[in-house]
Amino acid sequence: MSNPLSTDSDDDLGDLFQEPSRPPSPLPSFAYYTSKSGRNELKIRLVGSHPLWAHHLWNAARRFAQYLEDNPEFCRDRFVLELGAGGALPGLIAATLDARKVVLTDYPDPQLIRNIEINVENNIPYMTRDRVSVQGHIWGKPVDPLFESIRDSKPHEAGGGFDMIILSDLVFNHSQHDALLQTCSRALLSPSSNSDQTGSSKTPCLLVFFTHHRPHLVDEDMDFFKKAEQQGWKAEKVVEDRMEPMFPDDPGDEEVRATVHGWRLWRA
Repeated sequence: MSNPLSTDSDDDLGDLFQEPSRPPSPLPSFAYYTSKSGRNELKIRLVGSHPLWAHHLWNAARRFAQYLEDNPEFCRDRFVLELGAGGALPGLIAATLDARKVVLTDYPDPQLIRNIEINVENNIPYMTRDRVSVQGHIWGKPVDPLFESIRDSKPHEAGGGFDMIILSDLVFNHSQHDALLQTCSRALLSPSSNSDQTGSSKTPCLLVFFTHHRPHLVDEDMDFFKKAEQQGWKAEKVVEDRMEPMFPDDPGDEEVRATVHGWRLWRA
């Protein structure tokens, strides 16, 4: 290879200070979810690539959507919050199931937030779109901005907070368990003194669906629930369902990687 400084041409020197061309950012992709009734097909736009893994529609999100369709009482006339929404399939399904208000959130990256807004525009009819809002939220930070989204829709006597919080495939982020629980504790509607203590659909709750993507870190995933119980949360498993593994060639037990788990958490 010749030395670029050996040329006598001044014109060639400019090339030394040009940044090498970068590969173009991956284009967005689309995934589809057909409702159990077959009446609706949701087209979920996914960012082309992202370090927070928002460029996949995970099995947990699909199974979550099915669970909500099977149990619409969790959504109907309720105030719903989705954290770390990504493509926001479960939250969008909640909106189609007549939730009074759905707030879809993710890390306040413009790319992520705009992508969720597009999914709302593509999947929620214009006449009911005012019942869905999108905003950025960092787990563990103040939740007052989240309450602003529901304040006009919520009767004053009902108090602040959400009736149900969606956590879809978030527990793999082990370093954020404490912050995630902090947001949930602050954002969930406090149970009334006469509320059902059994964790029924009428009790304010978290719904947490996930897959153990790294079988050797199952215990670390489950630490989320240990920490929750230490903080006074009650937990009940509601789903265990084997699906097709998303990445068949990944290491570790395929049965573990293919199984979606769903839990309901509530406070006494």
